[in-house]
Amino acid sequence: MESDMAEGLRRRLSGPKPIDTKRKEGIEEYDMVTVEEEPLSPMARIFHDSRFDVHCIAFMACKTQISPQPFKDKLVHTLLKHPRFTSLMVVDKENIADMKWVQTKIDIDQHIIVAEVDESQLESPDKFVENYIYKLTKTSLDRTKPLWDFHIINVKTRNAESVAVLRVHHSLGDGISLISLLLACTRQTADELKLPTIPTKKRRPTRSGNSTKEGSWRFFGAFWLFIRMLMNTAADVFMFIITVAFFKDTKTPISAVTDSEFTKARRIVHRIISLDDLKFVKNAMNVTINDVAVGLTQAGLSKYLNRIYAVGGKDKGATERNNNLPKGIRLRTCLIFNLRSSAGIEDLADMMENGSKGKRGWGNWFGYALLPFKIALRDNPLDYVKEAKATIDRKKQSFEALFTLTMAQILIKLFGVKVATDVTLRVLSNSTICFTNLVGPQEEIGFCGNPITYFAPSAYGQPSALMINIQSYIDKIIIVASVDEHAIPDPQLLLDDFEDSLNLIKNAVIERGLVKNFK
Repeated sequence: MESDMAEGLRRRLSGPKPIDTKRKEGIEEYDMVTVEEEPLSPMARIFHDSRFDVHCIAFMACKTQISPQPFKDKLVHTLLKHPRFTSLMVVDKENIADMKWVQTKIDIDQHIIVAEVDESQLESPDKFVENYIYKLTKTSLDRTKPLWDFHIINVKTRNAESVAVLRVHHSLGDGISLISLLLACTRQTADELKLPTIPTKKRRPTRSGNSTKEGSWRFFGAFWLFIRMLMNTAADVFMFIITVAFFKDTKTPISAVTDSEFTKARRIVHRIISLDDLKFVKNAMNVTINDVAVGLTQAGLSKYLNRIYAVGGKDKGATERNNNLPKGIRLRTCLIFNLRSSAGIEDLADMMENGSKGKRGWGNWFGYALLPFKIALRDNPLDYVKEAKATIDRKKQSFEALFTLTMAQILIKLFGVKVATDVTLRVLSNSTICFTNLVGPQEEIGFCGNPITYFAPSAYGQPSALMINIQSYIDKIIIVASVDEHAIPDPQLLLDDFEDSLNLIKNAVIERGLVKNFK
């Protein structure tokens, strides 16, 4: 769900300045190079608060074993061409609010970690990879080095011959920036000169030669839409303010644990389902892929919670009339919106190949909206998608996401990073879930010479006990859940419920004859 509402709000970078080459404490092994310094953006500074130390993770399942040295050699000519990956985050000792990116000479061997694996001792390779990533989430990146690392796990899993895990501090860029950069480093396996093809939303062509009457009606419709968006935004901003102040979601088994029990460690699991199945439902119901994705997520969460509420008590059933769910559950997700006018893949690829300085499409440039999830069982599975569509269509007619980004920037400027972080944490803590849906390549791609069978992003360090990322790739949809095991000790069951819900929705489409000539 992308938006160009933020056109013209790009942050302004300071002009070139001489670098203070004095050594900073703890980073003596790195040499500063004489380049321009760049202050951290307002949103980047929020992620350097110790209470909001968020790291992005992208794992890539490869069709071949990864050879470390060729992998390193190719990174030097791709990923390391981006200045963020060769920069230290430096804090002025006399003014801790003064944070800057300063380029440095990099030792790539300190950023590439090859996991030591004895496959003969592995009971489950997939579980080994899952546990490896879980252990990573218990740690933070070393602030005395550029804030990223790559982990190579040469283990044959159910769907891959090896796995590469990129870990990046969120201050370098948001998930969309990082995925865009990764994709800019890849090429199609069918043609190594071509970048991946990312589907874009097609704009309806404007009709020419309309009568004055038709033009008047179009103007009136656009004016009324603008007024409605202002009214919706006012309502959403009011809801945002009371959420910061006191308005919380219903306490459920998947709610975040209390502050005293908070841990940033997250169990990250995933499930691969068919993109064709989502398209099948989309075409039959005349909705979007995002509507279907949110619908199956609501359905899966409802099924999961209905089962959990039955534990230790009488199971009342799993129908719309008879179930174990409490009445009136209020459960909201922070739905992440991309506020860039461009994904930036071509720009990033050009920058890495030609050494250009452009930063279009890069950074923490996102907003979020509080999207209510309907937690209820439905006898007609299609109702999950219809309800999701109605909710999403309403949120599309609002400037809430742009407001949240602008508000964070204003709070930092007027009151400092701590206040802005407090507000962000209050919103995330008083809601239940974080949710993103990203579009991926339509054809197979290779990274550093290794064909990718699938890839997916996630994160850890956020206060929400559940974060759901949905990523498309060729004919696949990868559902990734980042969970706090204190709240969700059985995340694979949750993924089962997501997959089962999609099958229920698809079968309901077939049974009701919404698609003709289905075989």
